[in-house]
Amino acid sequence: QVQLVESGGGLLQAGGSLRLSCAASVSTTSINVVGWYRQAPGKQRELVARIRDGTFTDYADSVKDRFTISRDNAKNTVDLQMNSLKPEDTAVYYCYAYYRSRAYWGQGTQVTISS
Repeated sequence: QVQLVESGGGLLQAGGSLRLSCAASVSTTSINVVGWYRQAPGKQRELVARIRDGTFTDYADSVKDRFTISRDNAKNTVDLQMNSLKPEDTAVYYCYAYYRSRAYWGQGTQVTISS
């Protein structure tokens, strides 16, 4: 069982930066895949960024060069640094972990970007 708790969401203007953090209840070094998804109103949940096997990173095309995912194994956290935010980044952001053949989700944190 893995608990994931997100923090760092908020409301800000376009062009700003925000950092999301996800605290895991297990060692992040033991998690096969950890990352962030988002879901905007009326849209499907989509991958934003993830770390696979502790090394490989994947990003959605829409966030490449603006977002950076990182993992702090000492704190068991996974952060998402978001820069140059756009109104289309508005969504609920969910932390995700694939651990021992099961998928786990956090409760989500709202990010709202105004134009």
